Amino acid sequence: MADNARAKRLADLIREVVAQKLQRGIKDPRLGSQVTITDTRVTGDLREATVFYTVYGDDEDRAAAAAGLESAKGVLRSAVGAAAGVKFTPTLSFVADALPDTAKTIEDLLDKARASDAKVREVSAGASFAGDADPYKKPDSDDEAAGAVEPAETDGDAPA
Repeated sequence: MADNARAKRLADLIREVVAQKLQRGIKDPRLGSQVTITDTRVTGDLREATVFYTVYGDDEDRAAAAAGLESAKGVLRSAVGAAAGVKFTPTLSFVADALPDTAKTIEDLLDKARASDAKVREVSAGASFAGDADPYKKPDSDDEAAGAVEPAETDGDAPA
């Protein structure tokens, strides 16, 4: 089993080699400048690599890019093997990165929260307190402030 530093270095190398090969070496029109390699992860035994990618475009472009990556998998693995110089070249699997979709969802939720905050701010602009400005009770006399309590009367029969 390889150490984590070696797996990280190999993952970085795979990401760079695949990105360069997609940009310059593969003439598939489905993989033009639309595909961006976002991350690469390698298993601890350096046998399998998962390459995460994003595609600029709609669902049709994403499906075409996925098909293009699957068809170019052998060429990309050969390029990784030539650049890495390891005994066993890892198998590549391509996974569409969900980060852009997640970021868009978060941005939409933040916009809703900002709109809701603006409505609350607008409604509360001319509002006043429902009761007193200070809702906490204050002691009326010095005896209550000191916490003095009158002793309760006891029967003469009860033990003290």
